[in-house]
Amino acid sequence: MSDPSPVRPPVPVLDVWCQLQCTDCRGALDDVRALRARYGDRLELRLRHFPLEKHKHSFAAAQAAEEALEQGKGWEYVEAVLGRAEELDRAGEALLVEVARELGLDAEEFDTALIDGRHILIVDADQAEGKAIGVTGTPTYVIDGERLDGGKSQDGLRKRIEEIADRLLDGRE
Repeated sequence: MSDPSPVRPPVPVLDVWCQLQCTDCRGALDDVRALRARYGDRLELRLRHFPLEKHKHSFAAAQAAEEALEQGKGWEYVEAVLGRAEELDRAGEALLVEVARELGLDAEEFDTALIDGRHILIVDADQAEGKAIGVTGTPTYVIDGERLDGGKSQDGLRKRIEEIADRLLDGRE
């Protein structure tokens, strides 16, 4: 006997290519928050890592963000670290653990994760995929195969993302 409930197609995905020492990414947070508020669980916002060599702590910060995702506070952690990007430049990995502690996450586990490198493969894979699809800086968004570069200007990007998301959502209802 088959299940009578209709199968809903998967929700659209917005990949947000980011690195946590990037002031442009911090500036993009308002758009990310607005998109989360507008769409809720109808649009999956996926954090993707694109650490840049010019920011010496961005690779460790990406690994820490993965640990925060694993502990259930990924976006909250990302926002907290981006809010302190300049401090991260000076304080390094100690700030990453401090932010985890402030958010009530297991700071010892963060420290261990940064030492044992358990999230390196995720960060490396994101970075490789980003390079393969033409990401050169952050923030960069990808939705329905369209890449939108936000590093130079966020102007109009949220509106374009909303247009694409609305079209995708209209097509599935």
